[in-house]
Amino acid sequence: MLCFHGFGMHGKQFRALGPVLGEKYTFYGFDLFFHEKTKLTDQSLPGVKKGISKKAFARIIEDFCTYEQIERFSVIGYSMGSHYATVVTEELGNRVNEYIIVAPASINPGMLTRFFCKNKIGQKILEKVVLSEKAITGMIKLFKRLRLLDAASRDILYKEVATEELRFNFYACFVYLRFFETDEFQLIKTLQEQNVRSIFIFANRDRMYPRATGDAFLKKLPHAEVFVLDENHEMIKQSFVDLLAGLLL
Repeated sequence: MLCFHGFGMHGKQFRALGPVLGEKYTFYGFDLFFHEKTKLTDQSLPGVKKGISKKAFARIIEDFCTYEQIERFSVIGYSMGSHYATVVTEELGNRVNEYIIVAPASINPGMLTRFFCKNKIGQKILEKVVLSEKAITGMIKLFKRLRLLDAASRDILYKEVATEELRFNFYACFVYLRFFETDEFQLIKTLQEQNVRSIFIFANRDRMYPRATGDAFLKKLPHAEVFVLDENHEMIKQSFVDLLAGLLL
């Protein structure tokens, strides 16, 4: 099971699954770009702005699997990590057994994410705002007032922009993911043709990626398994572990 964590977390985010599912799966948790110990060779602003393509990231995963002698695998991605899990599934779907997406940002990342990642004006605004402590905290407060963030998501973001390094990493995550937009047609085609088991998990109090954000996509994937936990966005808790244990064992 290749595990892709959420923003501000690290490769150990899914470690609670080990004691329950460890006899069936070997879990590999990656520190994603700009998190914990994963650094780019060139982590300058121009270097970050180059981004990474889907195929380039898929080659990294292929090299990892070759090194670890992994032929087939499942993927699990939470929030930001769902973009990575989706890229792997799109590009390497013939090797994927299960595609598990939690708080699926990759299905519908939202207007703000698209604006800041895809639009050149949005990218400029993001650079100016996020690299300024005063501006970024003001933006988070505004998004909370506009109900674009819930209290839990706001608190997570506050912690993640507390220092200059963290603010740079926050900016870099947005910019580096701009090529990871889901190819809906290719993803659905791959999931169906490769008979990949698809599990989507939402939370009923998640304001960022509520169940409704997946409606349009999931109508096109009738065999997907969809579940809603009684949690907020920060849902990797015991209820999540219990749900997966019931589904995968």
